[in-house]
Amino acid sequence: MRMANAIGTRPDTESGMRDSHGRQINYLRISVTDRCDLRCRYCMDEVMQFLPRREILTLEETAIIAERFIARGVRRIRLSGGEPLVRRDFADLARALGRHVKSGALDELTLTTNGTQLAHHADMLFDAGVRRINVSLDALDPAIFGHITRGGDIAKVLEGLRAAKEAGLKVKLNMVALRGVNEDQVLPILDYCEAHGHDLTLIETMPLGDVADDRADHFLPLIEAIAPIRARHDLIPLDERTGGPARYFALSGLKTKLGLITPLSNNFCADCNRMRLTCQGRIYMCLGHEDHIDLKAAFRTHGVAGIDTLLDQALAAKPLAHDFTVARGAAPATHRHMNVTGG
Repeated sequence: MRMANAIGTRPDTESGMRDSHGRQINYLRISVTDRCDLRCRYCMDEVMQFLPRREILTLEETAIIAERFIARGVRRIRLSGGEPLVRRDFADLARALGRHVKSGALDELTLTTNGTQLAHHADMLFDAGVRRINVSLDALDPAIFGHITRGGDIAKVLEGLRAAKEAGLKVKLNMVALRGVNEDQVLPILDYCEAHGHDLTLIETMPLGDVADDRADHFLPLIEAIAPIRARHDLIPLDERTGGPARYFALSGLKTKLGLITPLSNNFCADCNRMRLTCQGRIYMCLGHEDHIDLKAAFRTHGVAGIDTLLDQALAAKPLAHDFTVARGAAPATHRHMNVTGG
């Protein structure tokens, strides 16, 4: 598949894109599919209704829209899902966007994956220009992993992690902390990271979409989740940032860095630099709001010019903050599940 180059001229690159609150938007997260080969309990229902093919952007359309964001000053792009590696011809999109890293138009192209398909794609990702990936892994214990993912095979993920390391990809494991489910997995995953040269980020569960469990039953503030780590190591704050919301810490005696993402206990909205493009062609200006702008319709009707007009509208409409809560019985912040918007 041949991807078109839609960058052309680069309007407004001196100031980049700024929203109505003065925040510079330089990071785009793209969900290339809402489909996934796992059914993580905090992310989606066991039986999901996925989008029909006719409603999905082609990968060429995705690349063209992404290039308009690059033209407006976006410097980092993360590809996600669902599970991005289950989409056919994903490699074409990775190569199309990766060439902008090689040309210097993008600082970085990264990926979030559940790791089940990674063994088959790690070399391709490196060749495309990806140097850093996030792998979602909430437990090393096969039984706990199987429970959280509703039947997932941890062996496939571990095989993928080995392949990623051999391919030269820097790996960060993302672990959603869940009370009563995986607290005892924090230290084993940290030890695994140290042994294999990976970093670790802990994440608080977010109220996106209706799921079977009441999220209040399993919400675990990270100040509690990191207690066993603090018992073994000093946490030393780092100035390092990777474009996302994580705050990073060095751990005494370890090479592994620890990231913390705290959307509920200590939200990070004040310096949000992100927008999200879904596989349906919608821009979501905030993960925690339903408001969106339909780029697919604009592009298919008006071409590239239609994209640029709506990007300005999206910037003006970006809210100051999300409204997350996990109070018992509370409705989720959005009807859409996490797999629709991407991580």
